[in-house]
Amino acid sequence: MILFLATLTGYPAGQADMVIKANKAYSAGSYTTAADLYNKVAASGYEAPELFYNLGNSYFKMNDYAHAILWYERAKRLDPANEDIDFNLNVANTKISDKIEPLPVLFYKRWFNGALQLFSVDGWAASGIIFLISGLLAGVLYLASRFLILRKIGFWSASGLLFLSLVSLLMAWSSYSFTKSTTEAIVFAPTITVKSSPDDKSTDLFVVHEGTKVRVMDIINGWYEIRIANGSVGWLPLT
Repeated sequence: MILFLATLTGYPAGQADMVIKANKAYSAGSYTTAADLYNKVAASGYEAPELFYNLGNSYFKMNDYAHAILWYERAKRLDPANEDIDFNLNVANTKISDKIEPLPVLFYKRWFNGALQLFSVDGWAASGIIFLISGLLAGVLYLASRFLILRKIGFWSASGLLFLSLVSLLMAWSSYSFTKSTTEAIVFAPTITVKSSPDDKSTDLFVVHEGTKVRVMDIINGWYEIRIANGSVGWLPLT
């Protein structure tokens, strides 16, 4: 498990020293101490993929795979294209009991989801703004130039860049909407039975184990309606 040594300039006041201590504790094999220190930084409200990734690594080293998966998932949301995060998340998922085969995805949805994960929300938004400014500058070249060749270059450049800006901003909006509208959770109970309805007396449907990721569809009277990767749906009590 590779430790990300993030730049310390973005951390809240007083937190940089704690991160340094956490990194040293991790390197020395004191994973519990490292996790405690990283958690204190995260609890301060600071969010960074490197911080969450290091937290995931610390828990993985302690064989606490549910917490490792939780923090890897949080890191992946902030940096979806990071191969190290994705690799470690996949390794952690091999350590848990449930091996759930996800539903097949139509090719165009798979392509769109893959494209969406090339950048974070901020990455797509920044790309859109850069393309927009570049497109406007190309537009100025088109309007201001007296030479036909430069006017052609300006026109086609402006058209292409403004189109890329629109696509990037749409991708940023789609990524933001998905993040805000999708609630996912990690199961921490060793074993829990999923019910057919929000009632203790309802039919048992299936069992999920510690470390399994579920999507929360609804909450009613202290019960979660959840969906797992293979499409199965049921209810879990709020514990």
